[in-house]
Amino acid sequence: MYSSNEMDCVDKLYRGECKVAVYGAGYVGLGIAAVLLRKDLQLILVDVNEEKLSRIANGIVPHIEETVVNEIRRGLMKGLITVTSDGVKASRESCVKIVTVPIYLDWLLKNIDYSAFRSVLMSIAKGLKRGDLVIIESSVPPGTTIEIAKPILEEYSGLRVEHDFYLAYSPERVYVGRIVKDIEENYPKVVGGIGPLSLEIASKFYERICRRGVVRASNTTVAEFEKIAEGIYRDVNIALANQLALACMYLGIDYYEVMSIANTQPYCNLHQPGPGVGGFCIPIYPYFAVNKLLEKKYYLDLVVKARSINEAMPHVVVKLIEALYLRNISKPNEVKTAILGVAFRGDIDDSRLSPSHDIIALLKARGIENIVAHDPYVSGDDVLKRLNVELTNNIEYALRDSDLVIVTTRHSIYRKLGISKILEYSGKKPLIMDTVNVLIKDTDYDKFVVLGRGPVFGLNNNM
Repeated sequence: MYSSNEMDCVDKLYRGECKVAVYGAGYVGLGIAAVLLRKDLQLILVDVNEEKLSRIANGIVPHIEETVVNEIRRGLMKGLITVTSDGVKASRESCVKIVTVPIYLDWLLKNIDYSAFRSVLMSIAKGLKRGDLVIIESSVPPGTTIEIAKPILEEYSGLRVEHDFYLAYSPERVYVGRIVKDIEENYPKVVGGIGPLSLEIASKFYERICRRGVVRASNTTVAEFEKIAEGIYRDVNIALANQLALACMYLGIDYYEVMSIANTQPYCNLHQPGPGVGGFCIPIYPYFAVNKLLEKKYYLDLVVKARSINEAMPHVVVKLIEALYLRNISKPNEVKTAILGVAFRGDIDDSRLSPSHDIIALLKARGIENIVAHDPYVSGDDVLKRLNVELTNNIEYALRDSDLVIVTTRHSIYRKLGISKILEYSGKKPLIMDTVNVLIKDTDYDKFVVLGRGPVFGLNNNM
């Protein structure tokens, strides 16, 4: 059992006597790995994707952010990193194990899929040793650590938590693009232990990394639900912004002016509207809570309503386009459309659950086949391939001969793009729909529409 007067796995890790294993080489896993490497810790990176591991071993790191790429490459050069798909071996060779493998959601049925998460835990358990620390950083439905992780680890290891090994939950609280700074500087680390000993040793581990310190939750379920609550807060507030933005369009006023004035009041924090909410976090977390609470016979009606509003926003965007443009088009198959932005958020390369996918699919359903998508960061997208949509990093090419231009992502490059330049590249007079309010209006143009900004001619009669 842990005692502050004896050497534990954290001490051994920092003395170079054991390794830390990070399970999952995605955005979060690589970000955590980079932070640990900045402490010159010996690290094992575990993932089932052999091709991804091979690329990383050769220094080809996904461009999450420059610091992550540089630290992973430095770790490789110094011999600090081992990559493997053998989770059991990694567990045997490490004393601290950090789980970042996601819990998935069937987007159609909204069922939670624990299979990858369970598999990782079984691998860890088969290599688990006395004195080891297991930390779960994956975003999970509340109750997962005590109801799923603990039984699997104990059953497959033959060890008892709090007596033989330690188990804690610590949610990742990071944005892709600034992961290292978020972990090290921006936020305190939330830690919940399965018991007091686990809480103590997990807190000790993070206190050596996080300059803002550690916030100790009373148990793992509190720490789990705190993370879910953060995501729900943002989802609900984005839904409110979307509804108010549409209300402003009908009223013929500017939501961004309303937002700016309202937010001078310290208790008001109106968010920015947009074409929907993407990524593998905010759209997913509400369903983790909803599904879990349904087991308790409690229905999170506000959460569900907010989710429905945000999921409907791509339909709203396309209905606006129909009202303002497509109703006058007899041959939609001849319309050339440029979609500016595939990533779900500005200045990153992550396009998972991006609203642009839904907008493109809805346009295709209306007979618009000639669509080119532009993104300065995304170089490949499986959804676009299935939709048979060309993806380019060349904005001039994407806009050439366009009849319809839809901006869907707040990339910095678009903030420098004026209406006059779009017209120049297009060579036509396209309808320009800016769903994220980034374009520069450097010329008067009556076919330029911003989501949330009125008045819009003909809107009330066609929506």
